Amino acid sequence: MSMFVTAAVTLLITMAIALVRLFYGPSVYDRVLAVNMFSTKMVLLIAVMGFLNGRPDFLDIALAYALINFISTIAILKFFRYWTLEHPAEKDPVSSAANTTGAE
Repeated sequence: MSMFVTAAVTLLITMAIALVRLFYGPSVYDRVLAVNMFSTKMVLLIAVMGFLNGRPDFLDIALAYALINFISTIAILKFFRYWTLEHPAEKDPVSSAANTTGAE
């Protein structure tokens, strides 16, 4: 039992590290990777919490969350890929959005 509590605490720590990367990532792709990592850790945390609470139906919820995570990550990456093809001078949409607001 204490092994699963340790796993849950470790997952929470790695999720916090992913949030740091999400907010301070230098590029959009680092941020997408951080969101993907956070979501993967959330799937694992849901599975561990389901085991700790004795609720095996949490695994179904974790599986559905993992599928949504995969599809949304692919959709976001495709969006940014086609966005950079339409705007070749602007490689990073987040930094280019900051430049259009007058912040230099």
